Amino acid sequence: MEILEILCGIFAVIFVLYQFFTSTFYFWKSCGIRGPRPIPGFGNLKDVLLGRITLGSYLMKLCNDYKNEPLIGIFAMRTPILVVKDPDLIKDIFIKDFSTFADRGFTTHEKAEPLSQHLFNLEPKRWRPVRAKLSPIFTSHKLKEMFSLISECSNHLVEYVEKIVNKDEPIECFELMAKYTTDVIGSCAFGIEMNALSNENSEFRRIGRDVFHPSWSDLLRNKIKIFSPWLYDILGHILPDTEITNFFMRLVIDSMDYREENNIIRHDFIDMLRDLKKYSDKMGDIDFTDSLIVSQAFVFFVAGYETSSTTMANTLYELALNQKIQDRLREEIDEEYTKHDGNLTYDIIKKMNYLDKVFKEILRKHPPLLFLMRKSMSSYTFNGIKATIPKGQKVWIPIFALQHDPRVYPEPDIFNPERFNEEAVQNRHPMSFLSFGDGPRNCIGARFAVYQVKLGLIKMLRNYKVEPCEKTEIPYVRNEETFILTPKNGIHLRIIKINRT
Repeated sequence: MEILEILCGIFAVIFVLYQFFTSTFYFWKSCGIRGPRPIPGFGNLKDVLLGRITLGSYLMKLCNDYKNEPLIGIFAMRTPILVVKDPDLIKDIFIKDFSTFADRGFTTHEKAEPLSQHLFNLEPKRWRPVRAKLSPIFTSHKLKEMFSLISECSNHLVEYVEKIVNKDEPIECFELMAKYTTDVIGSCAFGIEMNALSNENSEFRRIGRDVFHPSWSDLLRNKIKIFSPWLYDILGHILPDTEITNFFMRLVIDSMDYREENNIIRHDFIDMLRDLKKYSDKMGDIDFTDSLIVSQAFVFFVAGYETSSTTMANTLYELALNQKIQDRLREEIDEEYTKHDGNLTYDIIKKMNYLDKVFKEILRKHPPLLFLMRKSMSSYTFNGIKATIPKGQKVWIPIFALQHDPRVYPEPDIFNPERFNEEAVQNRHPMSFLSFGDGPRNCIGARFAVYQVKLGLIKMLRNYKVEPCEKTEIPYVRNEETFILTPKNGIHLRIIKINRT
């Protein structure tokens, strides 16, 4: 009798768990949206969760399997996720009906993770005034003022490469470019010489690496945040701040206080944050705490150096494997140098057409993010489709899969800058290229990123030739475990000095 009771108890527990894990599985069918059959406990991400396939590869396969479906319904464990792949519907989400999808769907944790309150994560209520206040730092006029600072850092890059080229050894370009972009961000945004290129032990570069290669304790905190956000918030009252949090809080607050006390004005990112704090009482009922303000500096530093350095390293990689494209780009660079006596300006670089094609093709083939997220702020019916989603529905826009769709970009794994000639661009839907996002919530620092990347590449290619070496990883392997897509094992190339007589 006891054995029977035990067995009944076990079956009851299994039944309850099964009901719990499958209770949402009829959701997409009720919405009239197709998708793969989910598995209890895993949803549709079993192979991803077990490490058998990367999330990027899964989304690619998903989009290929349902290539004629504008919407695909999947489950992350038991949570419904809507994958939107139709360009017209994506345009509605990003632009036309932005007010319904202004929320990215991230959760900020003010106590446990003070620096999570940045533009990328913020809910619409706080995002709007913060974005409006920070936007002026990224105008064309402001970038022209910063141009000389970026140019100076790019000169330092060339000087540094001159030293290491003489060793006649393969050079790891991902770390090299990260040092350059760290120096650019430090100079242009914070008014600080970070010296990541000249100083091997630069604290700024070390902190930058730690953000994307967290310690075991930080990984544990992240697991708790994902699986038990309520527990994470509770622990926030007792867990000590991380070294990264302490570093940025000290850096930004001390810089702001020093400038205030000494009446220093640089019209840079730190000054924008000072204004944000000074006039916060005029922005309604939003509490502009120190952590909210410092969060904006944190995300600008981290996203600004990592995405740009990865893009630069990826460019050198593709040019090393495609010498004719490298030669053609160098010809354009040399022509502009000759035409303007070496005095390149913001406007001159803006007109370098082939450089722009190369840059966009790099971002097409190697976008910084796999997908973008949105969350519906009210129920919504998609235009032209009898499909309605409820308030709070999570939406994924699969950037990587869209930019590798062979119907839009034939032979998508081939590096071909001519995909971005004027005729090709006009014949494509604008939502087929989303490396910077689109609409009001696009990347605020896109212009800045473009010019620190382009200017650094111009100086590099003017002075050096890049070639593959025995350590060059072919084919390219992506690291999808980090938030921003990076080369898994770095990018090792041979860099050769160009002797100009």
